[in-house]
Amino acid sequence: LSDGYFGLLKTYVGGLSILHWVNDALMAIFFLLVGLEIKREMISGQLSSWSRRALPGFAAVGGMVVPAAIFLAFNAGTETARGWAIPSATDIAFSLGVLSLLGSRVPLSLKVFLTALAIIDDLGAVLIIALFYSDGLNIPAVAGAAGVFVILMAMNRLGMVRLWAYLVLGVILWILVLKSGVHATVAGVLLALTIPMRGAKDGQGATESPLLKLEHAIQPWVGFAIVPIFGFANAGVSFSGVSLSNLADPVPLGVAAGL
Repeated sequence: LSDGYFGLLKTYVGGLSILHWVNDALMAIFFLLVGLEIKREMISGQLSSWSRRALPGFAAVGGMVVPAAIFLAFNAGTETARGWAIPSATDIAFSLGVLSLLGSRVPLSLKVFLTALAIIDDLGAVLIIALFYSDGLNIPAVAGAAGVFVILMAMNRLGMVRLWAYLVLGVILWILVLKSGVHATVAGVLLALTIPMRGAKDGQGATESPLLKLEHAIQPWVGFAIVPIFGFANAGVSFSGVSLSNLADPVPLGVAAGL
């Protein structure tokens, strides 16, 4: 079964393997939802003040710095020390997925904390890549993505509330971020930051929030489709060629202790 499983994930469709479609495209939608939730909480929720934002911020920084320091302690003075960023990345997609499925049975404060932690950690990972592992960055694509993001921000400032316009530019942003060498899920976060919270007034004077409309539209897809697919695609680990003696090497020890 393993051959068929890994063969399926390596199958190319439209220039990307199925695994890349899952991790770069579907998870961009996941982080779009996460970003929408964070923005809503920052405007009128649990993260509406700087004092409330401090805890997930410090937790995310600590979650990157401490694992990196532990890895370096095991690999100091060797060529493998350059991999210090490996345990710094914290993937809590599964945790957020489970929390979204449990709904109101999970304290809102816990969900907001983990969501903010995921966003800050993801952006921190991008910053680490840009500063220390930037050999593969495509500068024109980065510049193009920055330009699209500026346009999206300008649309927000000008009061444009049509979701389709944001989503079309969001797809272009995702393509440019993908080509830039930066993890494509960042496009989902950037797009979320530009979606307006306030909508246009209708005939009765009521407003429809584009942010809430989009959040409610993609939430069930993320919870019941994207997260399970992500889990299926990333659950396979091949142990071929690995012996118990390898577990005592500095790299496995540093990664395991750091995580």
